[in-house]
Amino acid sequence: MTEVSLFRLYLLRAMYALLLVGLGLTVWPALIVHPPGWPLMNGVVCSLLGALAVLAAFGLRYPLRMLPLLVFELVWKFLWLVAIALPLWLDGRVDARTWETIRECLLGVILVPIVLPWGYLLRHFVTRPGERWTGRSTARPSSDVPAA
Repeated sequence: MTEVSLFRLYLLRAMYALLLVGLGLTVWPALIVHPPGWPLMNGVVCSLLGALAVLAAFGLRYPLRMLPLLVFELVWKFLWLVAIALPLWLDGRVDARTWETIRECLLGVILVPIVLPWGYLLRHFVTRPGERWTGRSTARPSSDVPAA
């Protein structure tokens, strides 16, 4: 029996493809051609999202190894919704651009938890023993990392 179904792997690949295409069409053009007086944070945000798109391409080939990327996507969108969008909404100060970002973030916060293989994620990234911090090893080498 396999740990993650083939269907789930295809769902993960679809999510990585959505990130790759969506960010590739929206962020990369702005990174390649931007105004000379571009605000600093616009450049920072576009660079970060551009890197996310590049890493999503690796997720197409290695959907399980790149799971932290989807967790990052979920966490940053959730944080933005709670820390930024919610206070603006409660104060009645949500403009059209903010609503657009809210919709995009809500889509990620809804879709990513659906496609994540939570059992696998917990077994391999939460409850699995961490890698050693010192030069001495008392544990057996992990089966997915070749011995040096």
